[in-house]
Amino acid sequence: MQAQQNAVLPSAETLKTPVRWWRTWWRSLSPHRQDRFAVLAPLAAVLMFLAAIVAAFWYLRTEEVEREKEALKRDVEYAQQRVRLRLLERQEQIMRIARDLSNQDLDRAEFDRRAEALISQYPELQAVTWIDERMRIRASHAAPTVSSSQLRVIGESIRSGETADTYLLARDMQQPVYSQPLSVKDEAPPLLQLQVPLSAQGKFAGVVLSEYSIDSLLRYGTPTEVLARYGVTLLDSNGNVLAGTPLQPRRTAFIAKDNRANEYEVPVSPVGNGLMLRAQAYRTSLGVVGSGLFWLVGALSAMTAWLLIATWRHTRRRLQAQQALVSETNFRRAMENSILTGMRAVDMQGRITYVNAAFCQMTGWSESELVGQTPPYSYWPDSDHESFQAKTNDELSGKGIPGGFQARVKRKSGSLFDARLYVSPLVDAKGKQTGWMTSMTDITEPNRIREQLTASHERFTVVLESLDASVSVAPLGSAELLFANRLYRQWFGSQTDGHLELVAQAGVLPAREHSSVDDEDGLMGLPTDPLTSARSENAEIFRPELGKWLEVRSRYLNWVDGRLAQMVIATDITPRRLAEEQAARQAERAQSVSRLITMGEMASSVAHELNQPLAAISNYCSGMVSRIESKQISEEMLISVLQKTAHQAQRAGQIIQRIRQFVKKSEPNQSLANVHDIVNEAVELADIELRRNNVRLTHYVAARLPKVMADTILIEQVLINLMKNGAESINQAQRPTARRSVELRVVPRHIDGQGVVEFSVQDTGKGLAPEVLAHLFEAFFSTKQEGMGIGLNLCRSIVESHHGRMHAENIYNGTEVTGCRFSFWLPLKTAANATTESVATPKPRTIE
Repeated sequence: MQAQQNAVLPSAETLKTPVRWWRTWWRSLSPHRQDRFAVLAPLAAVLMFLAAIVAAFWYLRTEEVEREKEALKRDVEYAQQRVRLRLLERQEQIMRIARDLSNQDLDRAEFDRRAEALISQYPELQAVTWIDERMRIRASHAAPTVSSSQLRVIGESIRSGETADTYLLARDMQQPVYSQPLSVKDEAPPLLQLQVPLSAQGKFAGVVLSEYSIDSLLRYGTPTEVLARYGVTLLDSNGNVLAGTPLQPRRTAFIAKDNRANEYEVPVSPVGNGLMLRAQAYRTSLGVVGSGLFWLVGALSAMTAWLLIATWRHTRRRLQAQQALVSETNFRRAMENSILTGMRAVDMQGRITYVNAAFCQMTGWSESELVGQTPPYSYWPDSDHESFQAKTNDELSGKGIPGGFQARVKRKSGSLFDARLYVSPLVDAKGKQTGWMTSMTDITEPNRIREQLTASHERFTVVLESLDASVSVAPLGSAELLFANRLYRQWFGSQTDGHLELVAQAGVLPAREHSSVDDEDGLMGLPTDPLTSARSENAEIFRPELGKWLEVRSRYLNWVDGRLAQMVIATDITPRRLAEEQAARQAERAQSVSRLITMGEMASSVAHELNQPLAAISNYCSGMVSRIESKQISEEMLISVLQKTAHQAQRAGQIIQRIRQFVKKSEPNQSLANVHDIVNEAVELADIELRRNNVRLTHYVAARLPKVMADTILIEQVLINLMKNGAESINQAQRPTARRSVELRVVPRHIDGQGVVEFSVQDTGKGLAPEVLAHLFEAFFSTKQEGMGIGLNLCRSIVESHHGRMHAENIYNGTEVTGCRFSFWLPLKTAANATTESVATPKPRTIE
């Protein structure tokens, strides 16, 4: 027996193990955490006790509420069964009357007698009505309590409303139908309807309508003991109270929201969800809130918890103050050790009392070596003892320099560095001066950077002074000249007049009177675009007093003092302008030479073309002379012959005039030109050469082409050259007559989103070899033995001077080359945005 007890009880060693673990854990905690746990343990015990009391009261209250709900549910279901049985009994009695009416065992008098007996015996039954198949009332008997507005009149018809709807439903279903409680606008109580269908020999013969008082149904159908214990009401499907008085929500002083009564509701059969029976329980107990014991225990627990929390907060504030003091001390010490400025404190006799880590790091001596030293200090250079001693005496006597002073300090290794020292009085917490505090900063690197910046500035100034361009900087809205290099001073002097004249003449900054509010700042005429997005402006101007062409570039910048300034760079471009003018003259001569060469090649064709009108004039004149001599000519015939002669003379003159205009030397003149006129003039000139080579020319010009900005003579020269080259290519290919044709097409196009007019000349020759295509537009390159190699290069230069492009390609029929197509396009421009451009021959370039 004793062994069994020993086996059940834990051994002493088993009990000692948790205790040892607890002691070890407790001793491992810091005193601060031990204090916290010592305060929190009683507080947790009080809160657990209060929670246990609340849980106990809550459990009892919950059990009580559940019992009340179960009793309520049981009583409501019992009352619902009683009301249901009463309705079924009345329904059975009404169905008997309906059966007798269907069998024609009842007449109207007997119907009134039986209806009166039922109404007088059962107070909830208010009226019984006989309605035939045409919805007309055959007989009706109502209780004295029914209001006059609810009485059924014999012969009246029910054609609308809820009664008619229920009538139709009973006719269709051939079963008794309950309708929803009637909602009337007057003070009459609502009624519940039951319609039982009549069937005579299988046909619908009407209904027997019985109407119940819902209030009487509740009063006489519900058991008395249920009415005594609960507030019982009958509701419709929308929750409206039809009978009975519901309990009002209870409000207490301790609960802000509504405390609804315990309630339960069920539908009343056989009516269904249209009629609900609800019961609300009266309050029988005060619950947890009304229990005095609960409040007493709660008050004592809250007071104990408040006292424990107050003690814990007081202890916590003391610990926080202690921790804040330690943290502040550590922070100040860390800050002193982390700053890069050396700190040194001396007493009123000049003895060093404190140095920080930065001071020790700068000088190389440790804190123990420096603290306690008196002048001369170990970091003084040997050669500067006298000057340092004088400054130290001034410090101790209060004559220190407010802005500090610069000196050379010696490291422990013997090297020197530049330092700036600031001296300030050291005052204790009582306001008494106890010494002097000196801060020291190593300025060796800033001095080196300053020297480098000075040297860089000198180099920058030398570079700007030696530039072959004028550079000037002036602030906006001021006549001050911030910077000007040597060439500017040589040209314009040392004033801002030259700067402002360059800006005004170049149009870099719009004139004040022509500016608008949207484009310019109203304070100084500065463009409203951000400076970061402003672009430099370029312009070429001529200065008569200098006799030079200058290229002026300008941009805005922030000057070193923060002011907004404008820099203007003027470069002498006189040699370049002279070279450009000379190149333009040479290009013009090349164009004239090219036209003369073209006309020289076409001389025989032109002579043949002129021979026809001249021969015709000679023949007309000879004929007229012989006719006049023989007097065989009339006045009308003479006038006709003279008109034909004049026409041939005009034709010869037009040919000569067109050739003269084509070959004469003239300045480039771009203007709005009609494409049709350009093509017609070029075709008429080239057609002579093409007919001489037995080549057929066809041309197509699209209708309603817009005008182009072009020099008509130059574009005609390009077209004539391309058509003549096509005829020569056909001759070299020795094509038969049917295949000797050149086609000129002019159509509108869209290239890179820009509207252009495209000219294309297509021949039927042998095309161009790949090695020829690669060098086709280069200067002095030609496939002809006698060619000069300037024709296509000049054509391409003319097209590009009009901002167009030229292209050449072979035409294939399968693998066979059937011809070549030269095409170029000119952009569409208007006279408003077109500018007069001089035609200059660019440098030779290869096909891209």
